[in-house]
Amino acid sequence: MSRIVVTTIGSLGDLHPQIAIALELQQRGHKIVFATHRSYQTKIENLGLEFRSLRPDLPTADEPEIMAQMLDLKTGGEYIIKEWLLPNLRDTYTDLMASAQGADCIVSGEIVYATRLVAEKLEIQWITSVLQPAAFFSAVDPSVIPLFPLADRLPKLGRTFNRAVKQLLLAVTKSWGEPIHQLRKQLGLPRLAGNVIIDNKCSPYLALALFSTALAQPQSDWPSNTIATGFTFFDGDRNPAELSPQLQQFLKIGESPIVFTLGSAAVNNPGTFYRESIAAIKQLNLRAVLLIGENPPPANLSQDIIAIDYVPYSQIFPHARAIVHQGGIGTTAQALRAGCPTLVVPYGNDQPDNAARVERLGTSRTIARSQYTASRLAKELRELLDNSQYATKAAEIGQIIRAENGVKVACDAIEQQLIKEI
Repeated sequence: MSRIVVTTIGSLGDLHPQIAIALELQQRGHKIVFATHRSYQTKIENLGLEFRSLRPDLPTADEPEIMAQMLDLKTGGEYIIKEWLLPNLRDTYTDLMASAQGADCIVSGEIVYATRLVAEKLEIQWITSVLQPAAFFSAVDPSVIPLFPLADRLPKLGRTFNRAVKQLLLAVTKSWGEPIHQLRKQLGLPRLAGNVIIDNKCSPYLALALFSTALAQPQSDWPSNTIATGFTFFDGDRNPAELSPQLQQFLKIGESPIVFTLGSAAVNNPGTFYRESIAAIKQLNLRAVLLIGENPPPANLSQDIIAIDYVPYSQIFPHARAIVHQGGIGTTAQALRAGCPTLVVPYGNDQPDNAARVERLGTSRTIARSQYTASRLAKELRELLDNSQYATKAAEIGQIIRAENGVKVACDAIEQQLIKEI
């Protein structure tokens, strides 16, 4: 069996799909080392996986200004890459190199830019995990990109125009990758061609598209070695605890609630999300579950609203009448699997594209964060709940997602790649 390093950077939405793969590979007999932020150490070790710390550290709830910059709708991606990831590239490389000693392969999230450097220095294989369609920057299936917010409307103009837009994006972002080239030079590695942030970031061995083809079909301009696996779900624990008695009682005594969540990142910079959500729920005379993370519980909640810090989505979403969320790919995947209609409030990065895709599926509606007021939310929720087509389509897509086995497909592909090398 092989020694495999699994590594990722980011929120729980980035972490959980990689955990699912790591646990399955371990179950198959492989030796797994999991390299990620130190704040996840307890979670990783409680699952029986060997943990190694990887810098940079995640922003904490006490650093909302950093989270706000990361989630800025137009400049968040640029900030994450230029001001957070790449200034710490040498540290990431040092940590990952230590974790990868004796490894046969690295399975890596796409923004762990040190992975390629470590793999080339150690002369081992590396595999890229891509969590969302927007990360492929396809000109055939254009995504909503904050730098070019109308890109998803361009298919009607033809592929030639779409490719021109992509070339503009490549030109704008090419200089962002200069720290990668500089470190490669220091390590004695050759300079890479192309744009290492966008079109030359995936492994030449194997790329795993860890999302359902219901969300995005493989495209001709994806890397040719890409395998679409389906979502790889991990639900928070091997043996998840039951819902708290308080929440169980709440769910029993009335109609299904609207669930409000901002995932594990945007929840640290919620703005007026919870205040406006509460006001809208009162206007509509509905029930609600608020997942608030480390934010202080709202005061004077009525008996129809309950606020809790965290519940695994797989346990709470199936109880929801509808879900209002930020559009992170992990949250989006869990909502699709639950077969529940959604209202998405994109905060930044890939979230606008995820919102557009589920809206096109017919399972969801979208509100811009700048327009998230109680009156607008109430109007959108009425439309979502009164139009039965949303619930019908969500149930249909839920059946498709639940029938997929992304973890098996991904791990089968990883093992086949390891055999090829042997």
